[in-house]
Amino acid sequence: MGESDEDMPRDAKMVKSLLKSMGVKDYEPRVIHQFLELWYRYVVDVLTDAQVYSEHAGKPTIECDDIKLAIQSKVNFSFSQPPPREVLLELAHIRNKVPLPKSIAAGIPLPPEQDTLICPNYQLAILRSQPSQAMEEMEEDEPDNSVSPNPTMEQRVDAPQQTPQRVAFPLTKRSK
Repeated sequence: MGESDEDMPRDAKMVKSLLKSMGVKDYEPRVIHQFLELWYRYVVDVLTDAQVYSEHAGKPTIECDDIKLAIQSKVNFSFSQPPPREVLLELAHIRNKVPLPKSIAAGIPLPPEQDTLICPNYQLAILRSQPSQAMEEMEEDEPDNSVSPNPTMEQRVDAPQQTPQRVAFPLTKRSK
């Protein structure tokens, strides 16, 4: 539509006349190029298949029967017909004989709240230290000058161990 008819290739004119004959009046100019690309790709595929068929038959050139066979195989492969209505009705009747399972609760059954990822859940690590008496006894046993910034393995083992205690609880809404 953007180009004049004289400037267009013969194939583009054919596509334009096909669109006009089908009643399409308003379209973008790219539509003609897209149809041409589809058309060329289809023709190349059919001719390639026809060449394979003629080589398989031992013929030196592609004949009309090879092209017909290639088109027929393309149509059978690309465009399949749905099964007849009677077959679909019979399949639906067989499938619908089995009743749906009854649900116990109304609505959609959901997993328990502890198994969901949307359940609010927090874990706090509370450090538990040894009683203060044990700390005082250790301070008395060791002189201050023996404390080094890099303790040895023995000093690390003798040092008081702080064991973390994990507490997990779900958050619930508080009533006001």
